[in-house]
Amino acid sequence: MKPMEMIIAGAGDRGFVYASYAREHPDRARIVGVAEPREFYREKMALEYNIPEENVFKDWKDMAKRDKFADAVLITTQDQMHRDPAIAFAKRGYHILLEKPMAPDEKSCRDIVKAVTGKTIMFAVAHVLRYTRYTQELKSIVDSGLIGEIVSIQHLEPVGFWHQAHSFVRGNWRNERESSFMLLTKSCHDLDWIRYIIGKRCVTVSSFGSLTHFKKENKPAIAGSNCLECDYEPDCPYSAKRIYLGFIKRGVTGWPVSVVTSDVTSAGVIKALRDGPYGRCVYECDNDVVDHQVVNMEFEGGVTASFTMTAFAKARPRETRIFGTRGEIYGNGTKIQVYEFLTGRSEVVDISTETPPSLADHGGGDYALIHAFVSAVVENDPSKILSGQDETLETHLMAFAAERSRKEHRVVDLKS
Repeated sequence: MKPMEMIIAGAGDRGFVYASYAREHPDRARIVGVAEPREFYREKMALEYNIPEENVFKDWKDMAKRDKFADAVLITTQDQMHRDPAIAFAKRGYHILLEKPMAPDEKSCRDIVKAVTGKTIMFAVAHVLRYTRYTQELKSIVDSGLIGEIVSIQHLEPVGFWHQAHSFVRGNWRNERESSFMLLTKSCHDLDWIRYIIGKRCVTVSSFGSLTHFKKENKPAIAGSNCLECDYEPDCPYSAKRIYLGFIKRGVTGWPVSVVTSDVTSAGVIKALRDGPYGRCVYECDNDVVDHQVVNMEFEGGVTASFTMTAFAKARPRETRIFGTRGEIYGNGTKIQVYEFLTGRSEVVDISTETPPSLADHGGGDYALIHAFVSAVVENDPSKILSGQDETLETHLMAFAAERSRKEHRVVDLKS
C-alpha cells in the first residue's frame, strides 16, 4: 500500500510531534511539504524528512496556491491562523488534521465547519484526550453500565505552576488578543472530553475565574525585570532560570526548552532568557488570561459536571471523579478505580503498566490521534476519527458560552 503523503502548515512543536509519526511508520505516511516562516524550523523539517526544495514554503498561502500535491495537510499554525488555511486546503480537497482549538472565535469555527461539511474529505481536530488508551478504557466502563447512569462528574486540570508561567504568562498563549482566552487555548480539551464521556449535549453553563496572581501589584519589592538579574529569584517558584536550566540538568532538551530556543544548551538557554520573552519576570508580562477558572455544566437529562482549571498545583495528569447510580469511578490518566454499590467490590485498571507509544505526550494521545487520522484516510474509514467538525463545534460553543458567563456574571443557555 502506498504511504499517505502529508504536508505541514506550521513547523512548530505540534507540527514536529505529528510529523514524527511518518519517521516511525514510513510505510504508512510521508512528509512531502512544509510551510513555516521561521527559517531554522522550516529547514530543520525539510532536512529531517528529505522534503524537495520546491515543496518548502515560507508561507502556507503559497503552499495552498499549488495544485494539490499530497493527500492530507496537518495545520499546526498559531491559534489565530487556523481559519484561513483550513478553508483554503479544504477547497483544494485535502484531508485535514487541525490543531486545537479549531479557531479562537465562534464565527471562525462556524466558517471552518461550513467549509469542510459536505466535502469528500476527512476532517479531524486534535482533541488528543479522546484517543488515549485511558480514555477509551474509561469510556468502555461507563458505556457498559457498570456504574449505572452518570449523574455527575468532577474534573480537575492541574495545569502546574511552571507550565502556567511558561505558556500562559511568558509564552504564546499569555495574551487573549494574540491567541485566545485560557479556557479555549488550554481547556477546550477538557470540556470536549467531558462531553465525550457523558455522551449528551450540554444545555446550560456558568463559570467563574480571574487572573489573580500573575500581576504587577504582586511583584516582590526586591524583584527585577529579568530572572537572570533578580534578587528575589532564589525564592521565586516561577524563576525561569530554575525552570529551564533545571530541565537541561535533567537531560530534557525537547518541550518546553525547545520552545525557548533552538540552542538547547545551558549557554543557549541563558542567552535566550536574557534576550527573549521567557526570562521576563512573571509579574511584569503582558499576560491577561486567567490563572484559575471553574465551569459548571448541565447536560441533557439533568447530568451535571464541574471543571476546575488551576495554575496553582503540581503539574500532573488530569483527575476525574464520575458518580453513577450504581457506582463511582476515580481516574488520574493512568489508573481507573471502580467501586460498585451493590457488591461493595472495588477494581483497579492500571494502564501505567502498558508500554507507552513513542509519542507518549498527552498519555499517548498524540500517537493515537495521528495514527487514527492516517488510518481513516488510508482505509477510507471516517469512523476512526473521534473528533469531527460537528461535535467539535459543539464543545467549542461550550467554551465560548462559559467565557461569556465568566465575563458577564450570568448563566448561559445553550439550548438555542
